Amino acid sequence: MNIHAITAIYRFEMSRWGRTIGQSIASPVISTCLYFVVFGSAIGSRIAQIDGISYGSFIVPGLIMLSVLTESISNASFGIYFPRFTGTIYEVLSAPIDYIEILLGYVGAAASKSIILGVLILATAGFFVPLEIKHPFIMFFFLVLTSVTFSLFGFIIGIWADGFEKLQIIPMLIITPLAFLGGSFYSIKMLPVFWQNVSLLNPVVYLISGFRFSFYESADVSLPLSLLMIFVFLMVCIVLVRWIFKTGYRLKS
Repeated sequence: MNIHAITAIYRFEMSRWGRTIGQSIASPVISTCLYFVVFGSAIGSRIAQIDGISYGSFIVPGLIMLSVLTESISNASFGIYFPRFTGTIYEVLSAPIDYIEILLGYVGAAASKSIILGVLILATAGFFVPLEIKHPFIMFFFLVLTSVTFSLFGFIIGIWADGFEKLQIIPMLIITPLAFLGGSFYSIKMLPVFWQNVSLLNPVVYLISGFRFSFYESADVSLPLSLLMIFVFLMVCIVLVRWIFKTGYRLKS
């Protein structure tokens, strides 16, 4: 394992992130604060509780997941797309390093950024609503696992995309709507039975449900099922990335 190569890629990506700290950190945190003002205060004052939890506290896990999902994909996709766009990716590919080491550098940096953002949003939420984390280890495990999985997914998008506009298609048109419809601001148990069953087809439901369980022991689906779904998606992403490096799809052309 070439630790120096992994460290070099990781440090480069983290330093690039540091140069855009306003866009990378301030913007998502401010957006989350606005969600708390609008949903937590305005709407929350009209909704007593959900599963015995105040509405403002109930939406915290969903808001964190919403930010972590979008930022993981955005950071990883841009991180690998920009070297392809400028042509510097060929220097990386020609270096005596394995694709796993390349992956650890790029995906590790993207996941680290998302984890930091998730922790900052969690800390910010504490200023608006009372928080209780009953299972901190499960919470952190879900945060790390989700960040890594969707950073891998973002890495795949960054290789697939052949233009900057395509980098935004999946996060904006697919991931964000799925997060909003995945129980970020409500429990799917509040829906009619038919729509509950439809919601279970949304993979983001399992992420938010498992993450919310770590806070309040309240979930729409069981914790083992949530973990199973994210592990399945993680394995799918690993298989796709392995195929990309094996075939050189959009990397060597």
